[in-house]
Amino acid sequence: MEVSLGHKRKQQEFSMSSISNLFSSSSSTSTSPSPSPPVVACFSTDDLEFRFQRDSDSSDVIKFDLRVAQPPNTVFKLGPVQSVCISDGSEVAKELLGNLVLIQGHRIKNHPIILDENVMHQKFQKSYSRGITIVFNNEEQSKAFHCAFDQWKKEASVQGVHLGARLPNGTVSTSKSKFDDKIEASSAKMYFHYYGQLLHQQNMLQDYVRTGTYYAAVIENRADFAGRVVVDVGAGSGILSLFAAQAGAKHVYAVEASEMAEYARKLIAGNPSLGERITVVKGKVEEVELPEKADILISEPMGTLLVNERMLESYVIARDRFLLPGGKMFPGTGRIHMAPFSDEYLFIEIANKKALFWQQQSYYGVDLTPLYGSAFQGYFSQPVVDAFDPRLLVAPSIFHTIDFTKIKEEELYEIDIPLKFTSLVGARVHGLACWFDVLFDGSTVQRWLTTAPGAPTTHWYQLRCVLLQPLYVLAGQEITGQLRLIAHNAQSYTINLTMGVKMSGPGAERGEVLQLSSCKLDLKEPYYRMSQPQAYTVAPDQQQHPLIHTQDIHIQGQDADEPDVELQ
Repeated sequence: MEVSLGHKRKQQEFSMSSISNLFSSSSSTSTSPSPSPPVVACFSTDDLEFRFQRDSDSSDVIKFDLRVAQPPNTVFKLGPVQSVCISDGSEVAKELLGNLVLIQGHRIKNHPIILDENVMHQKFQKSYSRGITIVFNNEEQSKAFHCAFDQWKKEASVQGVHLGARLPNGTVSTSKSKFDDKIEASSAKMYFHYYGQLLHQQNMLQDYVRTGTYYAAVIENRADFAGRVVVDVGAGSGILSLFAAQAGAKHVYAVEASEMAEYARKLIAGNPSLGERITVVKGKVEEVELPEKADILISEPMGTLLVNERMLESYVIARDRFLLPGGKMFPGTGRIHMAPFSDEYLFIEIANKKALFWQQQSYYGVDLTPLYGSAFQGYFSQPVVDAFDPRLLVAPSIFHTIDFTKIKEEELYEIDIPLKFTSLVGARVHGLACWFDVLFDGSTVQRWLTTAPGAPTTHWYQLRCVLLQPLYVLAGQEITGQLRLIAHNAQSYTINLTMGVKMSGPGAERGEVLQLSSCKLDLKEPYYRMSQPQAYTVAPDQQQHPLIHTQDIHIQGQDADEPDVELQ
């Protein structure tokens, strides 16, 4: 079922059971005006008119000019299959509409209210030039119509027309969504272009850890989906919407802003037994309107280091806009894991092999050394994305938890994580290794999706921040610091990492920091190092220390003064 009008489809039509005047002048006391024969409703971005006619070719047409309609929302839903369309309003109109909404609200609660229809009819004559009651054939048709009409209004607004407002000649009213206010337009354009390609969707679909975990989390928790309304946030190809439908969802709204929405429609239409319960809505979750609230949200909003691409913010906004109180989120919790690592191969590769090119003094007769310092700094500003051997970790990991069901969107703009580790081996620490996992907290089964080193590899891999100056640590020595993530308008984060080693031996009780190293990286511009994990070589002076496996890392106690960091 399609609910969005693209540039290639300027007009959309809906068949209806009947239409009638909101209040009949011949019988002001009649509460059931005589219906008309079946009609067609059309709206088009070309002429900005909303039309009712007997059929597509009929000359008997009722028109509404939406550029001068007051109040802006000219179509109101009164019941499952009944709506009202009104135009040319005044301030008195707001009282009438308030009464209509009041009637609707009390009908829902089964508490009927009788209003003086003669008074309403008089007010209507003073306030409106036209009012039409619409009766649909069924509830599904009503939902599709309202969803399509709301989306069409937004697309018309994007083209420079502010519906429902009288604008002076030559004035164009434009309104930005919250997404547009905080995200650079060029970044958003590239982002939606990237996710609008089937090749990229295939890359994600073929991540069997990702896709298989989502499928298991949904199907194993049928009780959470059966008979429920679901919103798929950033639906992409629509695969998660189809999973939800397989689990028995009553209806799924697949919201997708990129051109992938068109492919999702094709895929869903090709699975008709499931597709009849899925509606694709093209647009951003910050902007689209849905005909009903959701019992459950499902999404794959995770980027590198969990937060890259800043889609978690859209997921939280969707929660606030569409999720019913007490509704579920799949996933509902995310954790960023961190641990110091030692990797001589990686450090040499960045510091020597990559930067060595700029140390040439006669490259085709040109001295490149003036740029060596800048190139060296640039390489260390790139976080490294690859799959590494977990034995490179020199201390138990800690994690920072983000509760998607409770966190505020603004709290994702800046994330501060204090670091505190105890080294299990003597080594040179080259930086901080990071990965993430998310929890699907189903009523029947709880399932984790992890990107940990040593676990089956995903398309997210792991991420490492490499320090400009390595730290030397002994077994039992404490490593402290801070990881700060600051969101920027290119849909990513600036990473500020500081790590230090405290003094050991005499004077250690004073907690003095013996060594300190820091780096600043751009999560938007990682170094994708997709080679196989290097074999871990043990230096002669490390033979007595056991190698660290992630499964051997035990949960440790948490200091009272560091509430945001949990040790595992």
